[in-house]
Amino acid sequence: MYAITGITGQVGGTLARSLLAAGRDVRAVVRDAAKGESWARQGAEVALAELTDVPAMIRAFSGADGVFILLPPAFDPMPGFPAARRIIAAVREALEMAGPKKVVALSTIGADAEQPNLLNQLRIMEQQFATLEMPVTFLRAGWFMENSRWDIDAARAGAIASYLQPASRAIAMVSTADVGRTAAALLQEDWNGRRVVQLEGPQRTSPDDIAAAFGRLLGRAVEVDVVPRAEWEGIFRAQGMENPLPRMQMVDGFNAGWIDFAHGGRDSRRGSVGIEAALRAMLEEQAGTV
Repeated sequence: MYAITGITGQVGGTLARSLLAAGRDVRAVVRDAAKGESWARQGAEVALAELTDVPAMIRAFSGADGVFILLPPAFDPMPGFPAARRIIAAVREALEMAGPKKVVALSTIGADAEQPNLLNQLRIMEQQFATLEMPVTFLRAGWFMENSRWDIDAARAGAIASYLQPASRAIAMVSTADVGRTAAALLQEDWNGRRVVQLEGPQRTSPDDIAAAFGRLLGRAVEVDVVPRAEWEGIFRAQGMENPLPRMQMVDGFNAGWIDFAHGGRDSRRGSVGIEAALRAMLEEQAGTV
């Protein structure tokens, strides 16, 4: 049996469906019963647990052949990441007490970067989970292609804004579908100790590539508007962020190249979903055809 956190999201949902399709038993770890109803109908066991509730998580993780950990996203954290640290400490304690056979934790490209940035939250998680006694895999995923969902309306109007720059520079991106399927495969593998698995799509992708793919799918020209660095803070604050610096530092890391996979991704696993297929799925989802 595999206990899955984050099961209501894109990655966790794909992971759970992949395991169920393979005939594996799944325990859906959710915050409230209503969120677990659809998984119960699909044959999953449901466990109620907040990621800060250690006793509930111990019950959810106990007896598991494997546990998948996905921390809730935090794009506007307080300085020092206090919320993430509380969750990480609680999850680590629960894993230690429950003693599942193995753990796969979703991490990120850039988790090994020492420079201050938003992704340091996952660096903290890796450091804390690395001391667990059971085998642990850190699945470091590239930039999610699904971030482009926020650009759909702009693409329809003919131009998408890009903080990644220059617009011609390709970086490691990956579809959440590939992340979920890879996590399912990893949970069913056997290994010892700690390991890091890097995951990106079939080819690296630039903002120009995204605009071109949108153009082909929408049947119109789509350009890239590069947002000047000096305007980022004002834009992010206007969007409601209180502490935009970590996010800005993260994008700086991608643009400067110090956020990347080791050896330029030479040793990365490769997903099968390219940017055009990922965008097509997003457009179809928006249109209500899937």
